[in-house]
Amino acid sequence: MKKFTFALVATLLVVACNAGETIKTLPTPNKERAGELMQALSDRQSIREYAETPVSLQDLSDLLWAANGVNRPDGKRTAPSAVNRQDIKVYVIDSEGTWLYEHTGHELLKVSDGDFRQPIRENMPPINLVLVADNEWQWSGVDAGYVSQNIYLFCAANNMATVAMGMFDKEVVTSALKLTPEQQIVLVHPVGYQK
Repeated sequence: MKKFTFALVATLLVVACNAGETIKTLPTPNKERAGELMQALSDRQSIREYAETPVSLQDLSDLLWAANGVNRPDGKRTAPSAVNRQDIKVYVIDSEGTWLYEHTGHELLKVSDGDFRQPIRENMPPINLVLVADNEWQWSGVDAGYVSQNIYLFCAANNMATVAMGMFDKEVVTSALKLTPEQQIVLVHPVGYQK
């Protein structure tokens, strides 16, 4: 546990040094939101058109927590992972830049400046969530699938639109997120409000 804690702190320091600062402090996740699971499952679908309205900071906070946030005192998360590797990181791309969701502190760490959002069918979503595996682990696709489903269910329960994409400009996104050669992008989720 000490090695893990040290590695996590070291990683965050490297990210903070590279990025320079934590820019967006996220509100506490609202775990009392309206929306029943069965209705969310009924409403879950891939939606490829988005309203131009920016995603509110509260909705982004709740979405990130639902996707892969800490939900227990022992640090485990809303999405399961094979052998508890917790190998999926969630990045946010918006019109201002790219951000790493730091689940422990529930905050966004600035990675880079610029608009690197990936359009879908010539429609620009307000944000892209990028699911990144820390290394080539055989179950990374499964772990990303859990996070992806959490994103889908949150969006369905809150009248938001999303779709899981495997086709995107990998070179642009990899560069914008400043990924290491060991990291790999598994999925991109454009997210916005329904048109």
